[in-house]
Amino acid sequence: MTHHRPACCAPAGTPVAVAEAAPAPGPTPAPAGARSTRGQTRLPGGEFAMGDAFGEGYRADGETPVHPVRLKPFHIDETAVTNAQYATFVKATGHVTDAERFGSSAVFHLVVDAPSADILGHADGAPWWISVRGAHWRRPEGGHSGITDRQNHPVVHISWNDATAYARWAGKRLPTEAEWEYAARGGLAGRRYAWGDDPTPGGRWRCNIWQGRFPHVNTVEDGHLTTAPVKSYRPNGFGLWNTAGNVWEWCADWFSPSYYSRAPRTDPQGPKTGSARVLRGGSYLCHDSYCNRYRVAARSSNTPESSSGNLGFRCANDG
Repeated sequence: MTHHRPACCAPAGTPVAVAEAAPAPGPTPAPAGARSTRGQTRLPGGEFAMGDAFGEGYRADGETPVHPVRLKPFHIDETAVTNAQYATFVKATGHVTDAERFGSSAVFHLVVDAPSADILGHADGAPWWISVRGAHWRRPEGGHSGITDRQNHPVVHISWNDATAYARWAGKRLPTEAEWEYAARGGLAGRRYAWGDDPTPGGRWRCNIWQGRFPHVNTVEDGHLTTAPVKSYRPNGFGLWNTAGNVWEWCADWFSPSYYSRAPRTDPQGPKTGSARVLRGGSYLCHDSYCNRYRVAARSSNTPESSSGNLGFRCANDG
């Protein structure tokens, strides 16, 4: 098990508030939508071994001990929520994301597409993340970018607050961390990835991660420098797409690195309090030479208002 926890994939902390002004107020929360399982797969639940069976995780992430967890049946989205789906939500509700309220968000340094005046600085401990004025879900690389040709890509620059607002409106909820790992495994017990233990079976990439020398050279062998369409590669054994790489996905739980040693064995909901929420799945920036958090047991976290160009989500529902 590795002791050091690299900053890698998602910059920690609140977005830089432009001109140090108070964030703009958001709209009144939209009414909760009627329960919907549209676009979701029903999973039977049952018992599985949760955690890192290979000793490859970061101690500060708390991926051990491996422990049995039993879940009730539940539903989960087949894909991450897309730009098109999020646009429908915003049009219906007027929702203003945290990135828009703060006036900035974090963009990976190789893809910034914004006027020089909009470059606000580098993230502490992770200089490949640039705080960019005007970066948000519609302008993922900054003011000169857009999503017209990325309607079927996962929405990004989404905070935990934004994800829960969408889920409530859609008649859904965020998955618990235990539900997420059970679903991501696709029925494979004790494996490293959603498809097995080999990162490139048959020499083929099975997820959207970094190739080359992080953080300066990406050879794009998997075909994608940033996000890929939500139905890229192959689905796992439960029919879920991209549970490794592409974008980090928010879970409902508060994060604690010691939670596994005291978690309930039936339908764990995470700690009752905390300062950060759980993130799962890794992103297009993961690379096994630096951050191997695209493994199915890997955990990360960030504060509920944080956003960046690789933070998205998928929804769940009761069974």
